[in-house]
Amino acid sequence: MTTRNIVLPAAEAANDSAATDTANAAAVLYEKLADAMTPGYQAEFDPEEAEQAGAFVEDALSEQDAVESDIDLVDATAPAATTEAKG
Repeated sequence: MTTRNIVLPAAEAANDSAATDTANAAAVLYEKLADAMTPGYQAEFDPEEAEQAGAFVEDALSEQDAVESDIDLVDATAPAATTEAKG
């Protein structure tokens, strides 16, 4: 006895549609990533796109802590060289 797989036209169309949707989503994500590399441009990603792009929530340092930490840079920089006019 031979077993045959029967694919209904609607199921085949659904598979083609899913493949097309996946390809389109990948193309859109690629374009958004390219746009995000443009200085000053703010590309918007939905949560699924952000996850696919490798985004994560930064929880090591809060924004306020980062702002407050820039005072440390003042002590770390070398004093500017000054010259006095002789006259």
